[in-house]
Amino acid sequence: MSKLGDLGAKLYRGEVGYDFVGKRFLWYGVSILITITAIVGLAVQGLNMGIEFKGGAVFTTPKTSVSVARATEEAKQASGHEAIVQQLGTGGLRIQISGLDTDDAAGVKKQLATDLKVKEGDINADLVGPSWGEQIAAKAWTGLAVFMVLVVIYLAIAFEWRMAVAALVALIHDLTITVGIYALVGFEVTPGTVIGLLTILGYSLYDTVVVFDGLKEQSKGITKQTRYTFSEVANRSINGTLVRSINTTVVALLPVAALLFIGGGFLGAGMLNDISLSLFVGLAAGAYSSIFIATPLVVDLKEREPAMKALRKRVLAKRASAAAKGESAAGDGSYEDTDPPQIVAQGRAGRRR
Repeated sequence: MSKLGDLGAKLYRGEVGYDFVGKRFLWYGVSILITITAIVGLAVQGLNMGIEFKGGAVFTTPKTSVSVARATEEAKQASGHEAIVQQLGTGGLRIQISGLDTDDAAGVKKQLATDLKVKEGDINADLVGPSWGEQIAAKAWTGLAVFMVLVVIYLAIAFEWRMAVAALVALIHDLTITVGIYALVGFEVTPGTVIGLLTILGYSLYDTVVVFDGLKEQSKGITKQTRYTFSEVANRSINGTLVRSINTTVVALLPVAALLFIGGGFLGAGMLNDISLSLFVGLAAGAYSSIFIATPLVVDLKEREPAMKALRKRVLAKRASAAAKGESAAGDGSYEDTDPPQIVAQGRAGRRR
């Protein structure tokens, strides 16, 4: 067995572990700091909305000897608007001008043909009205709202309302960080970005549900035993799915990282950045929030219940009594019949080793 697999087995059996839940206020602080930074970046710099949302025109030229820098200046002078110019593999140029009216596009196209020394008929012009972008944005917000509502309903039915609330907070956390990073980096927001944002919601939810499912299984009949508090069982659940979460996140991030850093950065395929940045940041944030935010939030909400408060008192009282007698109230290899079946099975497996 590999070292990572052996570690995963030990984490699952509870032989080793990290106190994620006990240090939850540290993770809350880290998340709040990152979220505030993202919100400040969004408020100060704002999002660099693409032509699909602001309206404008995209001109594609045939092969030309004119440099990108010169073409940018010529396009700016011809249109009176800021222009984004990219070199294409064919030797031509892609000139994107936001805010350009449809009526002015013909004149700009003619001027570009003269400045870039190409035939006007060889320049392909794609015009986008701002109303089309507004429709995309409206549909994206509607889809996001419907998704959130369905998520809350599903989790409330499949698990409980506390887990639904925690998952919703984690999703908002992931979205806020991803959008804030976009504002700070200055990447253009396109329909591909919207697709990426909606994609990471599903991935983040999947990771969260995996942890919640383990917690639900391990906490069955928890009030019938006096060995573990709910927070301790939750922490064992996180540790039990930790290696799986790491593996799935790394496997998902590798191809996205290739798109972002090699395709978008090294090869200069800027359009790949539209979706790859949102996926990269969102996948990483989703894996983080599932472990460090969602489950600790469930613990905070769950341990407000009278039954869980009473359980904590019984567990601590038993440990205090055992300590006074010089005994161990937990981890001594003696599993009570009143322990939850999942905890008993894990403990016995660890004892056999």
